[in-house]
Amino acid sequence: MRSEATDEVRVAVAHSERATLRVGAVFRKVDADQTRVDAEVEAMAPAPVPTPEVLWRKPPVLALAALPGTTLGRLGGPSTGSPAAWAAAGAAIRKPHEAPLPARTGRVGSGRVGRSIVALAAELDDECEALVRNGILPVGLVTRNRQLAEAALRAWPAAFTHGALRIAHVFVDGDEVTGIIDWSEAGRGDALYDVATFTLGHEEHLGDVLAGYGADVDVDVIHAWWSLRSLLIVLTVRWLTEHGFDPFAPGCGVDVPRSRM
Repeated sequence: MRSEATDEVRVAVAHSERATLRVGAVFRKVDADQTRVDAEVEAMAPAPVPTPEVLWRKPPVLALAALPGTTLGRLGGPSTGSPAAWAAAGAAIRKPHEAPLPARTGRVGSGRVGRSIVALAAELDDECEALVRNGILPVGLVTRNRQLAEAALRAWPAAFTHGALRIAHVFVDGDEVTGIIDWSEAGRGDALYDVATFTLGHEEHLGDVLAGYGADVDVDVIHAWWSLRSLLIVLTVRWLTEHGFDPFAPGCGVDVPRSRM
């Protein structure tokens, strides 16, 4: 959501569930599911970090002002940010985690964080079986990463989480965070899931992020979330395919998990 002036209409994101259009300095999100829009607006209001200004709302359209700055990079692509910028992102990520809890339960992958650990583990086992059966990843890699993922399957202290904190959702100007976008999956969840999601594909910057985050963090749990998210690529492949994307393209569903595993 860069704030560059332009008279063009640009498609930022488009698939069967939603589309985001940029018209000048305004982003118009068209979403078939108004509960997602409700969740986004509801989460941005109390978020203790800069978020896009809601300009107007007329279902199914939500109009948001563009944020200044640029992202630190993109999943599967090079990082453009300095260590100080990554540390600033870590400090910004922690602010919601220390804020009062929201009413909603956030999401992990395709399901609610609030569901039982048993249910999440069962889904993960099903996806691991599919990875091997369909020849997407070798059995040894799947087995090893399923073992690593076990550390994430624990009772976590609930925090106000973004829920989809990919690198493209945090904007910086130099070494200052100018805002965080796309809060539709925000809610109560595991703070370390946010940290892991943000650093997936850019694991070399974890130290910088944690330096800014400034709290005692169990790095093994972050590694576990990396493995768990990587193993859930069957769900990613299915979603990308159903919505017209190529999951094997650079930086997409299969590319990053395969490269890191």
